[in-house]
Formats: sequence, structure tokens, C-alpha cells
Amino acid sequence: MSVPVWLAVLPCAVWAVLRAGGWTPVWQWVPLVAFTPYVAAASVLPLLIALGLRRRAAAALALVASVVLAATVLPRHFGDTAHPASDGRLRVLAANLAVGAGDTDALMRLVRSLGPDVLALQEVTPAARGRLEKAGLRESMPHVVDRAVEGVRGSAVYSRHPITENPMIELGGFRQARGVVRHPSGHEIEVVSVHPCAPRFGRRVPCWDAGLRALPRAGGRLRVLAGDFNATLDHRQVRDLLGSGYRDAADVTGHGLTPTWPQQGWSPVPGVTIDHVLADSRMAVRAFGVHALANTDHRPVFAELGLPRPAGR
Repeated sequence: MSVPVWLAVLPCAVWAVLRAGGWTPVWQWVPLVAFTPYVAAASVLPLLIALGLRRRAAAALALVASVVLAATVLPRHFGDTAHPASDGRLRVLAANLAVGAGDTDALMRLVRSLGPDVLALQEVTPAARGRLEKAGLRESMPHVVDRAVEGVRGSAVYSRHPITENPMIELGGFRQARGVVRHPSGHEIEVVSVHPCAPRFGRRVPCWDAGLRALPRAGGRLRVLAGDFNATLDHRQVRDLLGSGYRDAADVTGHGLTPTWPQQGWSPVPGVTIDHVLADSRMAVRAFGVHALANTDHRPVFAELGLPRPAGR
């Protein structure tokens, strides 16, 4: 019975080592590592099998693997009670429109109900932009950095407040729009509509990796990165961003395990959390939510952020 026990234990142990070390042995690991929360939950089963059959060495390895995986995943469920002092407010909504097919009326209802200051859109086509603006988006959010294009590569940042465009991040044809919002509080906040290539094939992984590494690190001006990262907190590239001084709004509020892709009914693939709002750690995260949007495989994400108090207050 030793061989079956080891065959049950070793996959979880290897997964734990690769996840903890941040290594990518083959390109297929890039999409696979997104499912680490499911493997963490399943890792209890090999441990119980090894304990039940009294295979001490296998049980010890299974226990270590399970603990390592749990340590990487569970904090996303419990959140963070420490919040920096804040004064003003910035509400951010991000949505992937699935090549412009996202339901215009449903998105406008979200805009009206949530009242975002900034709307970061991905996979924006000229036709989708036209439908949204015809539906009144520019009435509530008159300022825009528009990088819409046919296909999956377009993006945009709409704002209630004046916004100045920064040089777009474009790798593999994917346009990640970015602009600096002049907030009434006096703060200037750079917002990036994040959408690197999807790492579905080996030839796309370098583009995906470069697209994430090109995102601005935290520090200096306040920044918010919002959108479809095509990556979870289990990808080293996202952890590197967090290490530079961002916080993931879902993780901070205890919603870090809420799937954002694919929406129910779009795919038999288990849901993973690849849409994020990363906020400068000097900003408080007051609220976070994941919402539904018809005709797209992604669920929009929303965060209410608190802006730092001015010096001396």
C-alpha cells in the first residue's frame, strides 16, 4: 500500500514546493497555479489517507504540504484589520467586457448604484464604447483615457474628475490604458486599466509576464491598478507587485477567495480570482465587492478606497 499512498501525497508536496518557491518549471504551471486554493483544500485528503494507513513518513510530508498551502491561501479569507488613516474617498469599478459584449444596461446600472469615481474597462471595442456613451456614461463620468480597439486588446479609464493620460503600456498588442486623476481632495492618483495577455499557450506566457512586469511599482505618486490581471495572488508577478507597496482590496477585506472568472455557466473550469483592485498601501480599503455582468465571462470588481490625510492633520 506504500506506493498508492506516495502517489497521493507527492503531487500536493510538489505543488507546495513550486508555489512557495515561485518557480515555473513548465509553461503549463502558469495557468495551473491559479487553482492553488482548490489544491490546498484537497491536500487534506492525502494526509488523512497516510494517517489512516499509518505511513508516518508520507503523513509527515503530507502535513507539511497541507500547512504550506493553507498558509498561502487562508489569509485571503480572514482579511486585514489594520487600515491607514484616511480622509477623502476614491471608488473604483473594473470590468472586462468580453470583446465589447458586456451588457451595456447592466453595466450602467452598476455605475449608477455604486457611484464609482473611476471605471477601468478591458476588452473595450469602439462599438461598446459607443453604446456606453450613448447610454449616458459620459454624463456621470465625463473624463476618459480611451484606448478602445477591435478585438480583446482595447481598454479605457473613465473618471468623474479630470484625468491626464500617461503613456499607455502596450505589449503583445494589449493596451493597458493609464491616466492621472486629479481628485477634489488635492491628490493626484494614477489609475491603470490592467489587462496583460492571457497565458493560454506557451508562446503567450512571455507576453503575459512582460505585461505584468511593466505595471508601475508602488511608490511616489498614489497608484491604483484595476482590471483583469489574468493572474491570481498565487502568481509570483502579482506578489511582486504587492511587495512593492500595493494591497489587494479583496485580500484586505477577506474576499480574496471569491472567484471572478469564469462567471457561472461560461465554462466548466472552477472559478479563480484573476480580477483585482490593487491600491497603494497608503490608501485604506473601506469596502470591496464582486458583481455580476451579463454577456461577459468576468465578474466586475469594486473597491472603495480611503485617500491619505494631508500632512499635519
